[in-house]
Amino acid sequence: MFVAPGDREEILERAVRLADSSSSPEGSPGPAAATPDAPAAANAGAMAGGKSGIPAGAHLDAGLERLARVGSQAEILEIPDLPRLRAVADACQRCQLHETRTRPVFADGTPDARVMCVGEAPGQREDATGLPFVGRAGQLLDRLLTAVGLGRDRVFICNVLKCRPPGNRNPLPEEIEQCSPFLLRQLELVDPAVVIAFGTFAARTLLGSTESLGRLRQRTHLYEGRPLVVTYHPAALLRNPGWIRPTWEDLQRVRSILDGDGQEESMEHPEGSR
Repeated sequence: MFVAPGDREEILERAVRLADSSSSPEGSPGPAAATPDAPAAANAGAMAGGKSGIPAGAHLDAGLERLARVGSQAEILEIPDLPRLRAVADACQRCQLHETRTRPVFADGTPDARVMCVGEAPGQREDATGLPFVGRAGQLLDRLLTAVGLGRDRVFICNVLKCRPPGNRNPLPEEIEQCSPFLLRQLELVDPAVVIAFGTFAARTLLGSTESLGRLRQRTHLYEGRPLVVTYHPAALLRNPGWIRPTWEDLQRVRSILDGDGQEESMEHPEGSR
């Protein structure tokens, strides 16, 4: 999707206005059943029962039920397709978060996307809707992606964790360990050309790094053999509108990689992956 330079500037200006008008950051206390933004709502069927093939809450056979309770990482990594992976994730009881979640948040977007967007974990609105990146942060993400010729219907959006940590606390190491096979299998099945890590937590988790977001943003990394670009989380942009243009510049790097103009020699492997 081509976006003319003048249109890009207009989209960025609208994104800044959206951030400036925000009265509270994404994930702060608010209505428990907030309505998702239009693009997310339009794609709910795609991942919940359209392209993914299995509606949320569909009956599982005994084998998938066992995987949802006690399946090993190796077994989850052998699940053959996204519909069955989603079914297992929706019924997952591998960590304590299943006791407090409202809805698991598997993904949104298209299963054959060239770009995978990865965030930290569902917030309150995501927990209520079952969709990642909704509300003002989701609207802002949609506008930024559109500004580089991508839309929500052309990317695959997911989180490190599929269930909301209570009170939006930071995910615990054991929760990351139990949930990571789902993200790894999503990556394998979608097979994107580039991965975007939104926010410090997602970037550090995927790269096994303790570096600051500012330092991680300075270069393109490799994750599971794919280019990975680090940028700010949309919720942070709502609090700091001055970061919107640097985020757009990060997404321009993604666009360059997709167009074959990326600097492969500048890519760095995550710690311990060589």
